Amino acid sequence: MLVALLLLLLALSNVVNINGDGSGGQCDFNPELDPRPHSVSIREFGAVGDGKTLNTIAFQNAIFYLKSFADKGGAQLYVPPGKWLTGSFNLTSHLTLFLEKGAVIIGSQDPSYWDVVEPLPSYGRGTEVPGGRYQSLINGYKLEDVVITGNNGTIDGMGTAWWDKFNSHSLNYSRPHLVEIVASEYVVVSNLTILNAPAYSIHPVYCSNVIIQNISISAPPDSPYTVGIVPDSSDNVCIEDCIIIMGFDAIALKSGWDEYGIAYGRPTKNVHIRRVYLEASSGSTLAFGSEMSGGISNVLVEHVHLHNSHSGIEFRTTKGRGGYIREILISDVEMENIYKAFSATGHCGSHPDDKFDPDALPQLDHITLQDVTGSNITIAGNFTGIPESPFTNICLSNISLSINPVSPFSWECSNVSGYSVSVLPRPCPNLASSWNSSSSCFTLISSIIGKSKTSIL
Repeated sequence: MLVALLLLLLALSNVVNINGDGSGGQCDFNPELDPRPHSVSIREFGAVGDGKTLNTIAFQNAIFYLKSFADKGGAQLYVPPGKWLTGSFNLTSHLTLFLEKGAVIIGSQDPSYWDVVEPLPSYGRGTEVPGGRYQSLINGYKLEDVVITGNNGTIDGMGTAWWDKFNSHSLNYSRPHLVEIVASEYVVVSNLTILNAPAYSIHPVYCSNVIIQNISISAPPDSPYTVGIVPDSSDNVCIEDCIIIMGFDAIALKSGWDEYGIAYGRPTKNVHIRRVYLEASSGSTLAFGSEMSGGISNVLVEHVHLHNSHSGIEFRTTKGRGGYIREILISDVEMENIYKAFSATGHCGSHPDDKFDPDALPQLDHITLQDVTGSNITIAGNFTGIPESPFTNICLSNISLSINPVSPFSWECSNVSGYSVSVLPRPCPNLASSWNSSSSCFTLISSIIGKSKTSIL
């Protein structure tokens, strides 16, 4: 039933995609994908699509063979209909992994078939367990021109076993993700259904020029800390026409953890998100942080639908993070059945170890939220800044939220300042300064769209 709903919504989003909206963001510069001159089927390497036979070696051998075509226009690995059980495997440059309709790549539930790798340098340790982490199901490292796509084929992480280990605190290493591309450029993930990730579904980290489009992603409401798409210390990213229904966050932007993220120093920037349908049971449909020590900036979000979630749009950080979240423009948002529409907190998240600098204060500045409607909202906004580093230039415009009768309050604010115009219910007094053409809010809109136009995927 859920899959049928996702497919219906995806079809509707494709209709919107044809019409386009011409906003001038990253997504308006998407290149056309040329077909690969060479193609082989995973069956040619002995793979069996019965859902029982382990095909890790077949995937590894097929990709090793296709490396030889990198200087000949690249190659395609075709996955036909069937259930293809596998452990983790690595991709190569100038490769298209194509999943036909009815093809399901299934992640093994046996941890011994998932390699253990070093933690990411911008995190310094596994995010859940100190030390290493399980390698993701489908991986890329220092690649160029890699495409994961299909005719709505499926990648199923079979996450139940991992969720049980997480809940019982029996993990030896941090959980794996489903698709993780590291330190690569010109990456496309499109036209797929992704189910039941152990942790993150799609994780581009240290990447440039990333397109994620026409993807359906889901995990059950009670799946612990499952996240849909996580752009992490990456730039020039387009996310469009996706339906994401997750246990924790739907989309979360990150850039490293405390002293490790500060030292690595790679921000997430030039991100465009549009025409997405998001649900997040216990987290936020759209989250910034809390691991943001490398910085997050120049993000344009537009034409989004947020439903049935704990939090709508949330900015998270804490003392010791350092970094910044700034130059964020979010517009044309529809919310329904959201407990907390907007949130910004300076008291969220743990530290990787005791080596962090408590005086590394994060900055949250120049955040614009405009053209938002919401129904059945419990709390309009909660902005709780840091006394030593208040949140500044929070701009609210043309926002109308219908608050449900059980709401304890509409807005709560501390250590925050900003502007507002045409906002109902009326925001906190420290956000009530008038927004006009001379304010920083107006300047921010021109700045973000201008920067997006100069960044080409």
